[in-house]
Amino acid sequence: MSWIYLVLAGLFEIGWPIGLKMAQAPATRWPGVAVAVFFMGLSGLLLWMAQRTIPIGTAYAVWTGIGAAGTFLVGVLYYGDPASFARYLGVALIVAGVATLKLAH
Repeated sequence: MSWIYLVLAGLFEIGWPIGLKMAQAPATRWPGVAVAVFFMGLSGLLLWMAQRTIPIGTAYAVWTGIGAAGTFLVGVLYYGDPASFARYLGVALIVAGVATLKLAH
């Protein structure tokens, strides 16, 4: 169950940078801040639950890896962030590092 909590925590980790991005526009400043705070809290709670049985270093790396890769993809797909081979390679290396930590466990 801890791994389910951790994957969900990582997915919810994607929500708070999106909320902060929403908060950049004056019309959605406060709703964006509310979205960011909500997802921060939910993601943190799920990470805390996952760390009951998953080592802290592994849990943190997986959590931030999912958040970083997911936020990168959301930025490219929905916010027009630059997409290049080097940027995709960087995200692939993050995912490979997280997978290595899991397999080495």
